[in-house]
Amino acid sequence: MSEQGASPRELEAENESLRARMAYLLEQAERNHDIMCRHQAFDLEIVGAATFPELIDTIFRTLPAISDLDIATLCLVDPDADIHGVMVKLGVDFDDFPQLVFVASDSAFGFVPSRRALLTAPSKPLLGPYVPTLHQAMFPQPPAGLQSIALVPLLRNKRIIGSLNLGSVNASRFTPALGTDFIEHMASIIAICLENVISNEMLKYIGLTDSLTGVYNRRYIDRRLLEEIGRARRQAYRISCMYIDIDHFKAVNDNFGHPGGDEVLREVASRIKAELRLSDALGRFGGEEFVVLLIDADLESATIVAQRIRASIDGAPFELSSGERLPVSVSIGVATLDDFERDHAIEGVAQQLVAQADNALYQAKENGRNRVVSFDE
Repeated sequence: MSEQGASPRELEAENESLRARMAYLLEQAERNHDIMCRHQAFDLEIVGAATFPELIDTIFRTLPAISDLDIATLCLVDPDADIHGVMVKLGVDFDDFPQLVFVASDSAFGFVPSRRALLTAPSKPLLGPYVPTLHQAMFPQPPAGLQSIALVPLLRNKRIIGSLNLGSVNASRFTPALGTDFIEHMASIIAICLENVISNEMLKYIGLTDSLTGVYNRRYIDRRLLEEIGRARRQAYRISCMYIDIDHFKAVNDNFGHPGGDEVLREVASRIKAELRLSDALGRFGGEEFVVLLIDADLESATIVAQRIRASIDGAPFELSSGERLPVSVSIGVATLDDFERDHAIEGVAQQLVAQADNALYQAKENGRNRVVSFDE
């Protein structure tokens, strides 16, 4: 029937249908605008993340909420565990990020084509049903009823640095027919942010470590001590400091040259580190001097650790690459900060603690070396 011949009831029904259609389109437009605004805010938040844990936390905390996901995980390619190792040394607690996975090779990702193909046609996301036997590694703690997933490659300079993995209990949320431009754009921003933050953290680590021994440098120990004193004041635990000096180190350099001295320094650092907990911090203060911060350790406990370190170094000769076997010993001074006077500046308290350990070290050397002396006020 033509429009001219339509009855009033038919015209009213058609108008009602058009109004409903228009309302639906407006609702969709508002919803899409809201999604776009939320994702723009997400982009700004991750771009502004200054540290690795801040970035990872933002991704895991915000992305599922703004995208209506049941899970989001990240897999990062880390062949020699360099990223993981540096982050641990910078204090990152990976127990806080169970959805972050490190893999040794990008072959762990099912979407990786051959290297030659990747140069001309970068890998595309894989969308489809969740298959536990195939995807469990990318979803270490999947939600109950996980049905559909999107595995999105994180690409930088045509190189896969990881995978952004999205999941939903809705079986139709991610299907092979779904367009991927939006999630590829999101993944590209995440990849850029990851690369930048990881690079900055690596530079930070390099700036806080001693290049010869691989332990922390004085700058790091000074900074860490201030942080720990503030934390100890709040949580009421004790901090101990050990000042360690290699006995007669000048003679080592004189007899075996600086290469031999460098080998001794590296081995001393290694033996000290073997006696410490992950929460403790070892730094080289320069020359043959090392400082250890023992967290939540009283003077008695710290002295026991110091004795173990002294015995470990004195107990077995150092074998140099030249074939020489060299006996080495250390002298150690120990001091503990357990009475916090909150009206004293943290900087002064930190300097006093290190000075007390240094004074105890002086007594150890004066008393014959190869011994531990605890500071006693």
